[in-house]
Amino acid sequence: MGPKKIYFVLCAASALLVGGCAKSSNQVAAASVSPIQYQNYTCNQIKAELTALNGRLIQGMRRQDDNADGDAAVTAVGAVLFWPALFFIDGDDEGTYQLSQMKGEFNALEQAAIQRNCDVQYEIQESRRAQESYQQQRRQNYQ
Repeated sequence: MGPKKIYFVLCAASALLVGGCAKSSNQVAAASVSPIQYQNYTCNQIKAELTALNGRLIQGMRRQDDNADGDAAVTAVGAVLFWPALFFIDGDDEGTYQLSQMKGEFNALEQAAIQRNCDVQYEIQESRRAQESYQQQRRQNYQ
């Protein structure tokens, strides 16, 4: 096998492996979650669930970003120093799925609150502020 062919094989393998990197939390889209599961909730239950979900959502975002950072570090080391390290990138599909579900649940709770005419704007705004604050802090840490 000639040098060009070896180079091509290594590039193709690297592209496949890098595609398996974990996404950062702001790149994970919300799953489609139906608000029907919350149709029997009272407004107080919806408020409580939004508050509890917000804490889990921020934790999930941190976990997802830690995994993405770890994959990025392994990719950098693999690309520069030791390409077999690229085989250790796992992509964390489970964490991505869980974060996507939580984001979808948040949207479904918001829809359920609107349908029931619940006053949960404060909880929703606080949750969005906490998420934005986390993202801003993360951006500042990487500047």
